[in-house]
Amino acid sequence: MGSLQTPSTTADDILACARGLIVEGGYNGFSYADIAAVVGIRKASIHHHFPTKVELVRSLVARHREAAAAGMAMLEAEIPDPAAQLGAYLGHWQACIADAGPPFCLCALLASQLPALPEPVALEVQAHFRALSRWLAAVLARGAAQGRLRLAASPAEEAEAFMATVHGAMLSARAYGDPSIFAAVTRPLLARLAAPLAA
Repeated sequence: MGSLQTPSTTADDILACARGLIVEGGYNGFSYADIAAVVGIRKASIHHHFPTKVELVRSLVARHREAAAAGMAMLEAEIPDPAAQLGAYLGHWQACIADAGPPFCLCALLASQLPALPEPVALEVQAHFRALSRWLAAVLARGAAQGRLRLAASPAEEAEAFMATVHGAMLSARAYGDPSIFAAVTRPLLARLAAPLAA
């Protein structure tokens, strides 16, 4: 079933540009002049939508969090099996890394710079990780209760390990310039969770 796409606004274009610049060079790796040059607008127009860089990046992270929440809700609605939900989550990032999508989680990248981030941005980044961890823990707990997943630790601990492995796999794929590294790192993760615990 097709759907009409909402035309992008200047604010959307600014946020999309900022996202790309952050993925390329981090929080301190861009200025409003860089965005103005890419988007083809004056710096004053950027300030009209986002008075400060802090507000721009905070808004970008908030939008990232909203998209992540919508994606997790979609997985819950469309895929009833917890193990398949985890597989679909990994598949999303594998496709992004292999194709033209965002090759790195925006919040994971910013988390590596957390001590240097302004507090409003840091709080949004931390909120993303808490929400993702809660969702993963809930999926893992359901999978364990249904006998579909075998956990070696509590759902909360397994969620943190899962999240760290996924983000580490993104970093490794980027470091080696090889998208296949992501699957090589994450495939055993799902295999371990699906396998019975050793006696």
